[in-house]
Amino acid sequence: MPFLNTSSLNVIERLPGWHGRYFHSANMTFAHYDFIRGASIHEHFHPQEEVYEVIEGELEITIDGVSEVAQPGIVAIVPANARHSVRALSDGKAIIVDYPVRKEIIPPTTK
Repeated sequence: MPFLNTSSLNVIERLPGWHGRYFHSANMTFAHYDFIRGASIHEHFHPQEEVYEVIEGELEITIDGVSEVAQPGIVAIVPANARHSVRALSDGKAIIVDYPVRKEIIPPTTK
C-alpha cells in the first residue's frame, strides 16, 4: 500500500465531535480528524507515542498536567504512557499519528 487516498476512507465518529478517517502503515496508525468546537478527548494513556498536528483551528492539549494550545505550525508530542487529554477550542482539522501501531483502532473499510 504505497499510496492511499484518504478521502476514500469511511468517516466514523469515534468520540462525540471527532469525525475521523483511519489507516495503518506497517508501523504507525494515522487518524485524519475533523473536530468541532467543544469536543473533547478524555484523559487517558496508552503505550504508543502520539503526535498531534493541527491543520486548522485550535486544540488545547494537556500532557502530564501541562496544557498548551496547538494550532497550525504547533505540534504536540505525547510520550508513550503519558496521561493526556484534548479539548477543541474551535472547529478544525488535525492529523494524529501513533507509533507503534494501535491495533485496537480498526480502520473502517473504504467507501
